Amino acid sequence: MAEKINMPAVAAGSEEAVLARWFVQVGTELKAGDPLAEIETEKAMVEYLAETSGTVLQLVVAEGASVNVGDPIAVVGAPGEIVGNDDLATPAAPVEAATPAATPVVATAAPTAVAPIAPIVTSPVLPQMPAATSPAPTSEAQTQVSGHLEFASPIARKFARENGVDLSQVSGTGPSGRKVRRDIERFLAEGGAAHASSAPASSVTSEPTGPVSEPAGPVSESRELAVHEFSSGYQALPISKMRRAIARRLIESKTTAPHFYVTEKLIVDDLLDLRRKVNESASRKITVNDLIIRAVGAAFIQVPEANVVWKETEIHAFTGIDIAVAVAAGESLLTPVIRGVERRSLTEISAVAADLIHKATNGGLRQEDLEGGAFTISNLGMFGTDSFSAILNPPQSGIMAVGAAKPTPIVNASGEIVVAQVMNVTLSFDHRVIDGALAARWVAAFKSIIENPLSMLI
Repeated sequence: MAEKINMPAVAAGSEEAVLARWFVQVGTELKAGDPLAEIETEKAMVEYLAETSGTVLQLVVAEGASVNVGDPIAVVGAPGEIVGNDDLATPAAPVEAATPAATPVVATAAPTAVAPIAPIVTSPVLPQMPAATSPAPTSEAQTQVSGHLEFASPIARKFARENGVDLSQVSGTGPSGRKVRRDIERFLAEGGAAHASSAPASSVTSEPTGPVSEPAGPVSESRELAVHEFSSGYQALPISKMRRAIARRLIESKTTAPHFYVTEKLIVDDLLDLRRKVNESASRKITVNDLIIRAVGAAFIQVPEANVVWKETEIHAFTGIDIAVAVAAGESLLTPVIRGVERRSLTEISAVAADLIHKATNGGLRQEDLEGGAFTISNLGMFGTDSFSAILNPPQSGIMAVGAAKPTPIVNASGEIVVAQVMNVTLSFDHRVIDGALAARWVAAFKSIIENPLSMLI
């Protein structure tokens, strides 16, 4: 008997997700554990594995459709079995042009070159800005060109849209030909802007309320390309799901977790010297951030009481050390987690961190890559930032804001004024679970390790 496969709750608290890509087509023999689809959540691309076996009889939703959790996305059963109204519930919202549930549907559509979509759907509803006229399609149904869909990461789709690039003209170098941001950048660098779409990104949403002085003659090209331009001199930009998710979590953090801050100055001459010596012979180049991750893990070994998070009914004390690293990827702010730092070598930490950062910037993170841990490292030193304070990444209880290492006059142990490389760090802690004295002990341990870096390699 045919069986529905429903949209899973791939992220905690999620009510909907986007079915970004099918890995199967009608007629595919599916086994439990086989990749079924790629699902886009607010923070990651998740590969969904089938939980049942059978022949794919129906793909209920199109790629790019936003689907409510629990709504059907596919039907599996015996080969040749007819999909009827008892097998298929209401199609996943918000998909247009679905065949009414009372009408049996036979999965007879021939597969397309990229990903076959059964005939019960045509295209997902595109997000709209309030406007007098309909705006151009946005990334949710990214560029269906000549009957096929362009496979691109969310960051690549946004970057292409911002630069007016037609994705059908770009060659993808990501997994399975997926188009990533570097492909768009290469396309533009090679003069691809000349072939970019000249259509405006969207229509003007309202008319100026006051008198506006307009030059005589036709509207200029630059004027035509303005997005949501108003006489008051600003642009009304749509808020993406990612930005809404970031805003919601930051508000949650600041309103529920009582932050307090500890600031320390670190003398990092020996740390930088160690990095230079390691990189002279290492097969893999080590970054300052790799050393900081290693030092954070060593500090938790010395002060394990700080490796905790607050839950409403209990405190979770972790036995392993998992550390998240903040990564800015386009409009995304992601925190992939390096697991088991206490048992990894410096080279392993470097390799895992580089892989997670690459996935974050190319839309390849899974949901499990973003979950767990009690601590995050946010490093703006590469931008030359001296110091800053970071907001906790809930439900974690600590985050360290790392500034740049800069030559600074200091007074040494002999009372002499010398110039040293000094790095400012500011620690934010959740006071519900970490008190001031505990935080001070952890910071002291971290400072000692950073300023005596050989200790982290023992």
